[in-house]
Amino acid sequence: MDVLAVIFILAGLFFLVVAAIGVIRLPDVFTRSHAVSITDSLGAFLMLIGIAIHEGFSLNVLKILAVLALLYLQNPVIAHATVRAALRAGLKPWQREST
Repeated sequence: MDVLAVIFILAGLFFLVVAAIGVIRLPDVFTRSHAVSITDSLGAFLMLIGIAIHEGFSLNVLKILAVLALLYLQNPVIAHATVRAALRAGLKPWQREST
């Protein structure tokens, strides 16, 4: 049981590291928001599932599932609000300069 939990946690950690690299490497708020919203959701999902497996069936698992549900409700809203605020502030999406 603990091996399965470790596999889920490591997979979640991988996606969270990919999200962090995306924030560092991508050029503007729009592409960064896209990278983070997708990989952050998957990474957090996998990590929380791994923690739930590790905990076994208890009250803590219900709390973890509540956090997971809130995460999936809030993450798209936060990403949308960030991009919309950037557009309203006048930021233009990055475009490759033609040579």
